[in-house]
Amino acid sequence: MHPVLLKFGPLTVYSYGVMVAVGFGLATALIYRNAAKSNLDKNEMLDLLIIILIAGVIGARLFYVLLNLGYYASRPLEIPNLSMGGLVWFGGFLAALAAAVLYLKRTGLDFWTVADFVAPYLAIGQAVGRIGCFLNGCCYGTGRHPTQLYSAVLLLAIFAVLRTWQARRHFEGEIFLAYCLLYSVKRFCIEFLRGDNPKVLSGLTLFQVISVVLFSATLVIFFIKARSWKKRSSHSR
Repeated sequence: MHPVLLKFGPLTVYSYGVMVAVGFGLATALIYRNAAKSNLDKNEMLDLLIIILIAGVIGARLFYVLLNLGYYASRPLEIPNLSMGGLVWFGGFLAALAAAVLYLKRTGLDFWTVADFVAPYLAIGQAVGRIGCFLNGCCYGTGRHPTQLYSAVLLLAIFAVLRTWQARRHFEGEIFLAYCLLYSVKRFCIEFLRGDNPKVLSGLTLFQVISVVLFSATLVIFFIKARSWKKRSSHSR
């Protein structure tokens, strides 16, 4: 573990925060550079990313606090302290998704088009963030398994798959839904090696249960949209 990157007098720079910032910065730079290729305004994408960041951090932190309510009930002043981690991806995902839907509705942008464009870059940003988890020592695995690095590698693979898939997209929402499917499978499998999450249902952790729900719901939406696309394709011939 190497949770502290730098100490300079009263200033402490934590590896977790730095890597999360680097991951977000990388994703933002790639989105900004490639927005025009998808006929999207890069400044609107920047506004969206700022909203996603704020909502995502708040949602991720609140989920973590709820899971550790006994601790934070007696230490409420520690709730805003993110220096040592304490974020839950699923909470951040739901909060960021809700905020994005509201923003895109207000601006008149199509949700599925934007989501398909952004999804691969979310994966690469997460991959860098997981390195921060490794340096911080959170999200650890059982035994000697560096589950944070496993996640980083798998997220890079998801990024590569989705970027390749973008050029072969058939219907709107296909890439974003694929991201949700691949991430939920990744998280479900990684949880078997995680050593920090207790089993809550039939030998599964809470995050495995959430992954199953996310995968199932996404799969239903994926097949509905795919069937609709096939029908439109057959009628246009």
